[in-house]
Amino acid sequence: MDTVCPLDTKCASQISALLRRPPPLQVQEYFEELILSRQCHGIKVKQNGKFGKGVYADSHFKEQELILKDPMLVGIQHPSNKIDCLVCSFCFQFIGSIEQQIGRKLYLQNLGLSASNACDHDEISKDSCGINLSDEEDDCCMKDYKTLGEGASSSSNGKVTLPEAVVESLMNGELVLPHSNKFPLPSAISCPGGCTEAYYCSKTCAEADWESSHSLLCTGERSESLSRDALLKFMQHADETNDIFLLAAKTISFTILRYRELKAARLKGQYKCIHPVDSECPALTLLLEAWKPVSIGYKRRWWECISLPDDVDHSDETTFRMEIRDLAYTSLQLLKAAIFDLECEPLFSLEIYGNIIGMFELNNLDLVVASPVEDYFLYIDDLPYPEKSKAEEITQPFLDALGDGYSVCCQGTAFYPLQSCMNHSCCPNARAFKREEDRDGQATIIALRPICKGEEITISYIEEDLPVEERQALLADYGFRCRCAKCLEEEKLISN
Repeated sequence: MDTVCPLDTKCASQISALLRRPPPLQVQEYFEELILSRQCHGIKVKQNGKFGKGVYADSHFKEQELILKDPMLVGIQHPSNKIDCLVCSFCFQFIGSIEQQIGRKLYLQNLGLSASNACDHDEISKDSCGINLSDEEDDCCMKDYKTLGEGASSSSNGKVTLPEAVVESLMNGELVLPHSNKFPLPSAISCPGGCTEAYYCSKTCAEADWESSHSLLCTGERSESLSRDALLKFMQHADETNDIFLLAAKTISFTILRYRELKAARLKGQYKCIHPVDSECPALTLLLEAWKPVSIGYKRRWWECISLPDDVDHSDETTFRMEIRDLAYTSLQLLKAAIFDLECEPLFSLEIYGNIIGMFELNNLDLVVASPVEDYFLYIDDLPYPEKSKAEEITQPFLDALGDGYSVCCQGTAFYPLQSCMNHSCCPNARAFKREEDRDGQATIIALRPICKGEEITISYIEEDLPVEERQALLADYGFRCRCAKCLEEEKLISN
């Protein structure tokens, strides 16, 4: 039996208004303001009759030249990745220190936590940013670096396990690794709401995250959610099923907080909107304005656009999509219990929730930030002899304990307003690529070849080296058939 969401019927007219495509002029003005604020002077977003909208070069770009850096609208670090990487919860750059990054990971590893069983928020967050040792434990930490490896043992998975006191002294900053000062990181700033889930690189990022979404999604004592217990249940469900629900929650929180800010400004007489406020429904006018950054993204219902997994037979497709719809409804009910706002009631309809998640399914980009821990060990490996040998007496036991996981980068997913406007081509002229200096969660788009002024900037949504039939099958999930020069040429060869 189909899941029925009462709000889909109750709020039908408001939902229709929220999902209606914005007028072209409004879209144009929004992106002009966005490009100006981000100083992306070399590009324009224009309406495209075939594909809705696209990004075009407003100047010439050389091969490998930076086209744009695009801050995310919303993004998350995958929960399983939080064991490996401590990053700012707003900008996603690594924080703490090299010692803290290594010590924290080994500490959680010694607790038996790994990427495959990282669903327990309490276990991961507890003492994850530092451990206070007693004086007795301080005294037993090895001060002679040469003895670091003597207390190590091998675990069942082949990794070396270091003594607990060594790991904790590293995590606390009592043990300093050689040359780690070459890789300075911002100090970890605690969440202003008091939760142990979020840490930041600065007070600026902490305040920005709090004001944009985290104040409603914080599990700390100063959380503005309706129920912290309900919020924890929602997060647990997302961790166990699909963390795309966490992105949807951020989007709804972001919209609610924007709505409250606009409402407060209106009451003070400071609110100015290019559209007249509907005297019969002023709340909807404010909600539409708060929703504007989300309204720009292309949307479809999640259960209609999600790819059919390889292990699901086509005869079971209808059942699969209904199960996905039910899963989304379960998540929505948990979120509603945690942060519901009556004035923003349409946001808690299944129709809106499904379209938000579908927008992410169709537009998201992998969030990747390279690890400074990998850079550190590569630096040690490149030292000249005998300096390298002396340093490795200290660092090698930690590298052995980390195993292959020493190089794990920050991994997540995010929605980027400008990058999401870029259309696909199987022979793209640009790509998302992080340079050595790109150390935060912004999307970085680089030119693959010279791009002329006025030319559309395209990226590939898939692996472009696949055979044309496989490419078209993958792109069908995005709702279109590619007609780029490469596809037309390869299809012509096949037909001949």
